[in-house]
Amino acid sequence: MPETAPLSDLKWTRGYTDPAWIRRFTSRGRELSPSRRVWRGDAPARPLPRGEADLDALDLVTTDAGALKLADLFTAARTDAFIVMHHGRIVHERYPHGADAHTPHFNASAAKSYLGLAAATLAHQGLLDRTAPASAYVPELSGTAFGDARVQDLLHMGTRVSYAGRPFDKAIEAQRYHAVIAPQLRPFGYNGPTTIREHLLTARATGAPGEEFRYENGNVETLAEVLRRVTGLTTSALLGDLLWAKIGAEEDAYYILDGDGVEAACGGFSATARDVARLGEMLLRGGAVGDRQVVPAEVAGTITSGVPDGYPRRVRFPAAPPDSPATLSYHDLWWVLNDPYGSYMASGIHGQRLFVSPGLDLVVVHFGSQVMSPAVPPVPLVQAFVRIGVHLNA
Repeated sequence: MPETAPLSDLKWTRGYTDPAWIRRFTSRGRELSPSRRVWRGDAPARPLPRGEADLDALDLVTTDAGALKLADLFTAARTDAFIVMHHGRIVHERYPHGADAHTPHFNASAAKSYLGLAAATLAHQGLLDRTAPASAYVPELSGTAFGDARVQDLLHMGTRVSYAGRPFDKAIEAQRYHAVIAPQLRPFGYNGPTTIREHLLTARATGAPGEEFRYENGNVETLAEVLRRVTGLTTSALLGDLLWAKIGAEEDAYYILDGDGVEAACGGFSATARDVARLGEMLLRGGAVGDRQVVPAEVAGTITSGVPDGYPRRVRFPAAPPDSPATLSYHDLWWVLNDPYGSYMASGIHGQRLFVSPGLDLVVVHFGSQVMSPAVPPVPLVQAFVRIGVHLNA
């Protein structure tokens, strides 16, 4: 389907700069779009032991304006939920803006990493061939940029695409994607795709796959469709079966849906901070919850070590910890920090983070409603997380 709405109509700046709008979007997504639950299963919730640590006085990051403390971080990031787990215990938990431990919060692109975990698990089980083109699983995508890419390329953001013949622009394409899945975000006169599948069919390659890192939602939506074809399950059911029903989650999670009833896999997922912390803790323990192996130990253990040589290239990232290279790698839809602690994270817009650091025995979950604007400096969340971990290990 052609996309002919003029680019000048795609100026949804209010949504990225109005804190009240952002908070409504991140914490009440189910009220704005149709959704499907990710079932937590019928087992009792896994208890989260506690061992409180006072972090309020800790200097997290030094800036030109002085030392940044936790309260300053919360203000700058417009934090909605914050959990620190150390040695398997919650040592700090905070909900600054009226949310609580039972409130599902938008995870944004952090959800990409959870889908990557599901894909890596299926590949380890022999159900998914990383070297096969996506069109081997989704034939109707043959001849498109994503259909002709390998599953491995999708997992590493290794495609170069343009949609509907227009030059690729990351910000514009993110807004176009929002218009596909959310009718209320479509500009006046919009007549482009109204479903994710229609959107993917307009993608054409502008370069060979597997040669360059380019962060683009279509890779993840294509991967999600591949997994649906492999398993016969919706994305919600797959994530529930593989992860949510096995980590001892306390609450159902959910995905928002497009007009076809298909999950917005690249960022339409919401869950509570405690349950995301349970997911991180499972990974920190080699993929296990107690004596139950949830994901293969090889999958959990190779999130950082399994990055293919030379692919993708390292990615500049200004918020890398000060004592590590100012780069990130990307593997199976996870950001790899290349720091001294083997840290990696799931990351989403407006301040959504799941930070896992084996070397610090640390899991941090941060949910926020951070303003996204060139006029607002990025909040140094990663440096703060590492500083907390180093302090707790001192």
